[in-house]
Amino acid sequence: MIQIENINVSYQQTLALDNITLNLDGPSITGIIGPNGAGKSTLIKALIGIIPHSGQFLFNKQPIRQQLNHLSYVAQKAEIDFNFPITVRECVSLGLYSKTKFFKRLSKRDWSKVTKALALLGLNDLAHRQISQLSGGQFQRVLIARCLLQEADILLLDEPFVGIDSVSEDIIMNTLRELRKQGKLILIVHHDLSKVPHYFDQVILLNRKLIASGPTNLVFNEANLRKTYGNSLFYKGDSNVF
Repeated sequence: MIQIENINVSYQQTLALDNITLNLDGPSITGIIGPNGAGKSTLIKALIGIIPHSGQFLFNKQPIRQQLNHLSYVAQKAEIDFNFPITVRECVSLGLYSKTKFFKRLSKRDWSKVTKALALLGLNDLAHRQISQLSGGQFQRVLIARCLLQEADILLLDEPFVGIDSVSEDIIMNTLRELRKQGKLILIVHHDLSKVPHYFDQVILLNRKLIASGPTNLVFNEANLRKTYGNSLFYKGDSNVF
């Protein structure tokens, strides 16, 4: 279980997150939903300790900052350098370095894990291609494959479906569902409301403050979305969302 207790984050005297408190249980795939500027990515970055915050994050009742080996984080693609000279296979292998020493030669067993992750994400045919030659969806699959090798209990994904093709999106979601079966807790910052009922067991509705959280079938409704997005129009997808 992750306990989030009284989390506040400010940027230049502007409150980005206001007293966020909730508990998250796994296994689950949980969506963090809200308008632009709601603090969705900020919540994840505070959780992994890369931005200052007050309050505390606990994992199994212990400070999460002391247990970062249980976390695996995939940033938005826009924050990653596509032009770094590295192949798909090499990039995925970097996921092993959280459990080994940098510059240590990987064993045959390690490379076998890399090959398995590549296969799971449909990347075997691209293994020796430079990451700069990949489509957005292919590159996102590389990042997920790298994440798998960390064997973390908690996966944090920031907008993983932005700008990718439908094939890659399906492959990633099927992979995440398999990870849920293995007992993982997966948190995903997401913006496409039409897919929320199909993708997430749980949702967190956020707009600087916590609006609601809980099972998708109970929390993801028009009343809560209007509290989250105000009176502005939001895209609901087809008429069967609610």
